Amino acid sequence: MLSPKDNELLTRVGPGTAMGELMRRYWIPAGFSHQVAKPDCPPVRVRLMGERLVMFRDTQARVGLLDERCPHRTASLFLGRNEECGLRCVYHGWKFDIEGNCVDLPSEPRDYNLQARVKARAYPCVERGGLVWAYMGPPQQKPEFPDLEWARIPDSHRYLTRHIQECNWLQGLEGGFDTSHLSFLHGAAGDHDHIDVPSRYEVVATDFGFIAGTGRDQPGGEIAWTANVMLMPFHKIIASNPAAAHVWVPMDDENTMLYSFDFNLERPLTDEDLARSKAHNGIHTENIPGTDRAIQNRDNDYLIDRELQSSGRSFTGMRGLGIQDCAIQESMGPVADRTAEHLLACDAAIVKIRRLLLQTLKDHADGKLLPGMNPASYRVRSGRFEAPKGVPFVEAMENYVRRDAPVAAE
Repeated sequence: MLSPKDNELLTRVGPGTAMGELMRRYWIPAGFSHQVAKPDCPPVRVRLMGERLVMFRDTQARVGLLDERCPHRTASLFLGRNEECGLRCVYHGWKFDIEGNCVDLPSEPRDYNLQARVKARAYPCVERGGLVWAYMGPPQQKPEFPDLEWARIPDSHRYLTRHIQECNWLQGLEGGFDTSHLSFLHGAAGDHDHIDVPSRYEVVATDFGFIAGTGRDQPGGEIAWTANVMLMPFHKIIASNPAAAHVWVPMDDENTMLYSFDFNLERPLTDEDLARSKAHNGIHTENIPGTDRAIQNRDNDYLIDRELQSSGRSFTGMRGLGIQDCAIQESMGPVADRTAEHLLACDAAIVKIRRLLLQTLKDHADGKLLPGMNPASYRVRSGRFEAPKGVPFVEAMENYVRRDAPVAAE
């Protein structure tokens, strides 16, 4: 279990918190590019890292992310006019460009000194992989954008959705690396009677985050490893076919925007590749039209089918892997009380992950180099492989996880 102090350290992400300041050192997804598809289109509200923001695309097709509050009287810039390379507040006409500069101040006598002193909080943005990414940290420490493989491939090679999880980001991340739940939560009744329990659990700190490995002894004397990659601060590359990924982006302490991807690095995804995803039986959810909230949600008990559950065909009675994960993680409360846990051997990876995150927070406070600051370090893949029993996981994984060169850019 975690102490109350450590639980607070790992879960709180607002401005000025330890985890919030650490996450702000990385590029963070703010929304889909298609949400601001055309120059001068309507702005979009964004809730990110405990801040109320507004995203827009200006006349020159550049994307901006501003504090939703106008610096004048704190009226919402979401209601503003997106025109002539700036977002104009409809209350008094003050206008701001994508860098937060006040480019027009019509309610006052022409005073360029005053105009130069007025500034809206703004975060730099880039577009990669169908998403708008923001950097919210100290400007002088802004890193290059990481070499995420799924963000470099053509749109045809990638399938992307998102939905809101009504719980803290860490519940999502820990659930993503909790391997022992797979035969229970995602299986049929009776699957757990003959599960192949891993004989080894490994979590290895790396220059990009960590790798979580589960090993199973094989009759031939080898170990079958499954290696899942965590990229700082909240990415997972899933060892699956087709390849898949999650990004758990904190909206605030009690809500998370979960981005989910299927991708193929070599070719476009086919209808066959996406049949399960588009039927919402995999990691992707079906959302209420026009929203980011899943149709199966806490208010309707995730449409749990007790008859299906009792039939033995589903251990949970809930449809879709994504919904099953979401339901369990939300059931822990908005922020899980980890002081009430009773962890066992199967939770070894979770314990190690928490220790690594706490160490990273300490390293950040001490001014040490953080994992993931070198964009090339993200050239990694999850996967499954076998290795001789005498070869440590930390050595075996290097031959399968690392990639020396990036995939071709889109």
